Amino acid sequence: MTDHIVSSYDVELDTLRSKIAEMGGIAEKMLGDATMALVRRDAALAQAVIAVDERLDALQHDVEERAVLTIAKRQPMAVDLREIVSAIRVAGDIERVGDLAKNTAKRVVAISNEMQPQKIVGGVQHMSDLVQAQLKDVLDAYAQKDTARALDVWQRDDRIDALYTSIFRELLTYMMEDPRNISFCTHLLFLAKNIERIGDHTTNIAETIHYLVTGKPLAAERPKSDDSSFTTVPVSGRQ
Repeated sequence: MTDHIVSSYDVELDTLRSKIAEMGGIAEKMLGDATMALVRRDAALAQAVIAVDERLDALQHDVEERAVLTIAKRQPMAVDLREIVSAIRVAGDIERVGDLAKNTAKRVVAISNEMQPQKIVGGVQHMSDLVQAQLKDVLDAYAQKDTARALDVWQRDDRIDALYTSIFRELLTYMMEDPRNISFCTHLLFLAKNIERIGDHTTNIAETIHYLVTGKPLAAERPKSDDSSFTTVPVSGRQ
């Protein structure tokens, strides 16, 4: 390719990276603000999180269009093609993070006027703090093409799963002890699951980074410690 074409191609790739960085920043703030809204019972902040999701959706659509156009124009090979395909994947995962943060904010609005067991809310906040750290680290790893940092995020996800399982069981206990807790705890269960799923998307991005740099998928099985699906609910005093 001529120097002009190479230069134009580099600009296109830089634009994709810039758009994804912007998406990542928005998604991080959405999750942080949704969590803060839960802790503070701040329905207005939760509504702001819901409103900003439209911007994230528009950015993801823009990334996909630019990526497809670049493939059509440049017909890239090897690592260049992987970079564009990876951009589409990462943008998709970040968009889903935004959706989950928005859904979390909607749950916050629904329970903002209800009494909240602070111990459980604190547990959800702690899980969100861990997920926010994973999200930041994996976005930095993507920007730097740092496979070691990406693998570290990938390996940390089982801690999120284990914490979610603990919260899940504790919420079931609250619901069984007092039926008045059922409405609040049900919303909080879905809210906590949203945050746990955001953790899953960070591991998706970590796997994409490994593919981008090495050209190969991660060979190991993803670590999982969520056994909430196997938790039984006592009925009428029976286990």
